[in-house]
Amino acid sequence: MKCHVCGKALRASTTDLPLKVSDRTIVIFKDLPVVQCEGCPEYLIDDVTMAKVDELLAKVDTSVELKIIPFAA
Repeated sequence: MKCHVCGKALRASTTDLPLKVSDRTIVIFKDLPVVQCEGCPEYLIDDVTMAKVDELLAKVDTSVELKIIPFAA
């Protein structure tokens, strides 16, 4: 599979991904599985992983400023 931005190869990897869920709440997913480009910062998240991310985000208490969630596939 090739990157649609730069054309280099994509490879399976894990990353820490911050997401802003409300005006004051940021969630960081630790060790999130992604497909990362070898040549640029572009990455993809598969549908199954994104569904789990959405499920976890729906449960986040937005009264906290920062929540770190270790991602377990």
